[in-house]
Amino acid sequence: MHIYINTYGTYIHIKDQVFEFKIPTGDGQTIKKYFAPQKITGIVITNGSAISTDAIVLAVKHQIDILVMDELGRPIGRFWHSRIGSTTKIRKHQLALTFSPHGTEFIKQWLTRKLKNQYDFLQRLKKNRPNKVEFIDNQANQIKALRDKIRNIDDTRPIDTIADTLRGLEGTAGRIYFQTLSQLLTKQYQFSGRSMRPAKDQFNAFLNYAYGVLYSRVEKALMIAGLDPYVGIMHRDDYNLKSLVLDFIEPYRIWADETVFKLFSAKKINNSHTDKITGGFSLNKEGKQLLLQALTKFIDEDKINYKAKRRTRSDILLLEAIQFAMQVLNRPVPDDFDITII
Repeated sequence: MHIYINTYGTYIHIKDQVFEFKIPTGDGQTIKKYFAPQKITGIVITNGSAISTDAIVLAVKHQIDILVMDELGRPIGRFWHSRIGSTTKIRKHQLALTFSPHGTEFIKQWLTRKLKNQYDFLQRLKKNRPNKVEFIDNQANQIKALRDKIRNIDDTRPIDTIADTLRGLEGTAGRIYFQTLSQLLTKQYQFSGRSMRPAKDQFNAFLNYAYGVLYSRVEKALMIAGLDPYVGIMHRDDYNLKSLVLDFIEPYRIWADETVFKLFSAKKINNSHTDKITGGFSLNKEGKQLLLQALTKFIDEDKINYKAKRRTRSDILLLEAIQFAMQVLNRPVPDDFDITII
């Protein structure tokens, strides 16, 4: 299980070789919860919490990822067991992708999948919106046309020669996509495009936090696969930027989009889930809990058909990260390639 710490003042330490979580209730009392390390795969800590060095050591021994997130849900640091890491060989191969047509092929694949996911999601939204079918079809077909343009770009050229064109096509599709989602929401929650730091509306506040959670999931999958999350293909060269995460995340953003949109369309979100801050909105404790519950269920519990098996999305993410690592190293990926998660 993944454990998200979202209560200010929570303290994590070790008692009898299990994790003890001391959680303040707000009335001067403390609730204690205990978890065996064998039951935990990750611990996510937001600001205002504390963890003992003994708890960190026990987590490292049991290969438990400890992720620290800021108040906006962005990963800012982590404790990671030393057995996982990138090798010099794979870093060299990753760097070579920025100057090779193979890097262009990967970027085209990821962006094409992203736009296909957007198109497919809009098509599914027509089911219960008969009065919006024509509008959705028009918007979705524009995204499909942009996807085809990306697919038809010459992939024999290095990525830096066509990166601006790809960003332009992707950006145009994104504006159409989010404009469509906005129009399908109740008027109270409609928004004018994407906004960050801060979010100018409640929808973007939820989406930004969901993307932050997804970034950490993608980074972890890449690191388990042996890849360096800082060595990207299209996103690269900026100091301390996890460039490969920004490249690789594109096909999976739909998981955050779909989770957040369904919460709004099902009227599970109200004004009590966000706080007004200077220039916009931020999720409060209740909003984060609501989103994390829905996103965790969607990614870690719900199963979908994938290569003739029923799998969780988190399993699919890890499998595809490992397959990508094999491709980076120019190793063939067998048709029956699989992973075992224990």
